[in-house]
Amino acid sequence: MLRIAVVGSGPAGIYAAEALARNPDTMIDVLDRLEQPFGLVRYGVAPDHPKIKSIAASLQQVVEDPAVRFLGGVGVGTALTLTELHRHYDAVIFAYGSAVGRRLGVPGDDLPGSFAASDFVAWYCGHPDAPIDAFTLAARSVAVVGVGNVALDVARMLAKSDAELREVDLPDHVRRVLAANAVEDVHLIGRRGPLQARFTTKELRELGEVANADVIVDPDELKGGEPDTGEAAPVARRNLDVLREWAERSPQGRPRRIHVRFWWQPLKVVGTAAVAGLDLERTRLEPDGVLTGTGETTTVEAQMVLASVGYRGLPLPGLPFDSERGVVPNIDGRVLRDGQVVPGEYVAGWIKRGPTGIIGTNKRDARETVQALLSDAPTLPRAPVRDPGVLPAELAERGVRLTSWPA
Repeated sequence: MLRIAVVGSGPAGIYAAEALARNPDTMIDVLDRLEQPFGLVRYGVAPDHPKIKSIAASLQQVVEDPAVRFLGGVGVGTALTLTELHRHYDAVIFAYGSAVGRRLGVPGDDLPGSFAASDFVAWYCGHPDAPIDAFTLAARSVAVVGVGNVALDVARMLAKSDAELREVDLPDHVRRVLAANAVEDVHLIGRRGPLQARFTTKELRELGEVANADVIVDPDELKGGEPDTGEAAPVARRNLDVLREWAERSPQGRPRRIHVRFWWQPLKVVGTAAVAGLDLERTRLEPDGVLTGTGETTTVEAQMVLASVGYRGLPLPGLPFDSERGVVPNIDGRVLRDGQVVPGEYVAGWIKRGPTGIIGTNKRDARETVQALLSDAPTLPRAPVRDPGVLPAELAERGVRLTSWPA
């Protein structure tokens, strides 16, 4: 019997468990520091995207498999060390994601009112780590730096009316704050041009469906940038068509405005005691593809700045970590320590490849890792503790409040 631990219960971790469960004589424990599973599907998908959230139903089927056991409330690296994991499991797949939002890294970024967009997402999704009073939304103008799907989600949630929000499944404290939202202008700001933006066309179109807001696009900012010749090219061109359509519209005088802007990079978050604005510099792409500043500057009035410029992973005590890339070094999912494969340690998902792709990307990624693990299985050293009841008992003795799923 092969005993495997999967650390992290987001899509990558659950898809890894699903692939492992197809192998006879394999028992899988999925461990997560949170009490409930499914990671960003539960706490990172915009509440007005119920179809995407419904993926949790398919993930739940995996957790209900007799070969899979969920152990929530277990902080690996704190409540449970890597050495202890290897006492109980023949192999460990680390799939704990990239939970920390990157900041702008410009002067003033630490002012009150400047946040990583991931903090805002966690708050409106009801993440247990997000304080209830994390956001008051007294700002009249918000600058969202980034033009990916998360940035679109944030802008959409800020711009929706109370009536639109009534149709969305939200925590009560979030609904109250969003209903009293003072925002009049949301500025979506991209460093590069529309052809380099990372959002999908479906998400982009949804921005124009917000009944409470006009979408404003400067046609001059849709120019420039070489067309993408890769697999993203058709999406980029469809996005450009949508943006051109918006650029031709006249504002309808709606209560809120979403300004979609390109070719501007942040220089400084302006303010003394709190955020008052964002200094920007015009950018351009050089013939060699390098983005450079032009020296032309402007300031956007804003009382809140949200940086939606990606995520990064965090190290776990005892696990190798590439601090520059924010991932665990690996080859085909096998963890590398000083360039050498570590027997019995594997990675999947964002902590393996970085925060790229969509939810479905994690299924292919997890399968690659599981394939590597199963090919290694005959030579893996067996864990000394074989009784699955020992670890929960040890954790309970330490005061760890374990949760199961279904609860």
